[in-house]
Amino acid sequence: MADTPEMAPTRGKTSNGAPRAASSRAKEKHLEDQIAQLQDDLKGIAATLARLSSDKVNEVKDVAKSEARHLQRQGQNVIEDVQDQAGELERQLKDTIREKPLTAVASAVGIGFILALLSRR
Repeated sequence: MADTPEMAPTRGKTSNGAPRAASSRAKEKHLEDQIAQLQDDLKGIAATLARLSSDKVNEVKDVAKSEARHLQRQGQNVIEDVQDQAGELERQLKDTIREKPLTAVASAVGIGFILALLSRR
């Protein structure tokens, strides 16, 4: 192999090898510092992502709770409307029975007869 300046420290010039070794150590130190900085940056990015995802999860939870409350209110309104309609139908049925009791009894007997015939099959 030919003597090149890069190989000279291994061949004996100690005065020339010391600056190269120091330069090499300085480069290694600089590289270690860069790696440490990258690790810190990655930790910071991970923390930011965790915080953002946590914020997003909380936001979605709030929206879901709001929608659930809205649907519950709508369901209660529908139940109240159905109860009102059933009460109105009951009132109309009672009024009809009071006005025409014989027709109501005949209708009940007829409906019972039809149901009996249908249940036999």
